[in-house]
Amino acid sequence: MKRISGVLILLIVILTACKNSDEFTVEGKFVNYSGLKKVEFYKGAQLIDSAILNEKGEFEFKEVSPDEAFFTIVAAQQSYTILAKNGDEIVFSADFSDMPGKFKVEGSESSERLLEFNQISSKYSKIYQDIQKEFQDKVGQHPSLKDSLEGVLIPRFEKNIEAFANETIAFAEKNNDNLAGFYAIGSLDQARYEEELVKYAENIKGKFSDNPPVQEFLKKMERLKALSVGKVAPDFQMASTDGQIFKLSQFRGQYVLLDFWASWCGPCREENPNLVKQFNAFKNKGFTILGVSLDNNKDQWLKAISADKLTWTHVSELKQWDSNIVKQYNLEAIPTSYLLDKEGKIIAKNLRGAELEQFLTKTLK
Repeated sequence: MKRISGVLILLIVILTACKNSDEFTVEGKFVNYSGLKKVEFYKGAQLIDSAILNEKGEFEFKEVSPDEAFFTIVAAQQSYTILAKNGDEIVFSADFSDMPGKFKVEGSESSERLLEFNQISSKYSKIYQDIQKEFQDKVGQHPSLKDSLEGVLIPRFEKNIEAFANETIAFAEKNNDNLAGFYAIGSLDQARYEEELVKYAENIKGKFSDNPPVQEFLKKMERLKALSVGKVAPDFQMASTDGQIFKLSQFRGQYVLLDFWASWCGPCREENPNLVKQFNAFKNKGFTILGVSLDNNKDQWLKAISADKLTWTHVSELKQWDSNIVKQYNLEAIPTSYLLDKEGKIIAKNLRGAELEQFLTKTLK
């Protein structure tokens, strides 16, 4: 028995030694793959390999990645994200007729955890789709009930978003030692879950030092932290509609809504009537608005200001997303807004509609 055990141990050592630590392999197989002939393999946005399926729907990739990284298997319109590094021997399988989130993967612990998150994401995506379908079906049958149906279904939609976010945050915290957690946290809305994203970034500092996406995320969160509630809003200067230079710091002594918008931004224009209402209601109580436009056409910018009756100060670099202010304020979407107190400190972000009115009413008594 001792001799047999020794042989087995030797065999295990030999097999382990034969494992190639200079590359990783992906052995894949699709079922129900009618019409599918070729599979592509991406690292980030770069196509690095492709393979023709054999008669059994099988394919194989061998690649090099000293550090764990994200890779995507692309089959026609379907895509499947995995994590891999040198030494991994990954076995992938999927039903091509099924949803992309449904596949199996072995040989990479991080990929298995990533798959676990995909299942979480798919669960809440299905709930969202069901709510959306219910709304469309009922509005189709009773168009006059659209507003009342929104009143019933939007809270369910919001509850689903919150439940997904809570489960995602818990997953990311549990997996902050691997890239599956990073992948999960990246699915959150930055504007809505800024605090959680910044906290996650603090927890993974010093990890994944050779991973460019993670390092870029950490830099981004550092910039975002400088724009968190309680911080003084970074000062800047910019030309107004008539060429006069204004500094943000000139508005100290007033509550200022720093509003990033543009004439071409539909949601911005939809919110403008509410801003006009709040400006007129609170301008005599120490409140003003500074509009910062991401336009690149002055005529369109001025036309929108006039059409929407925006009577506060407006400035712009007229460089759209190439404006310096985009990087300074970490802008990814508009409308984006910051409410500043008399000392220039950020006291709230992205208040719109009734939320803005309620906050101003409470703050400017």
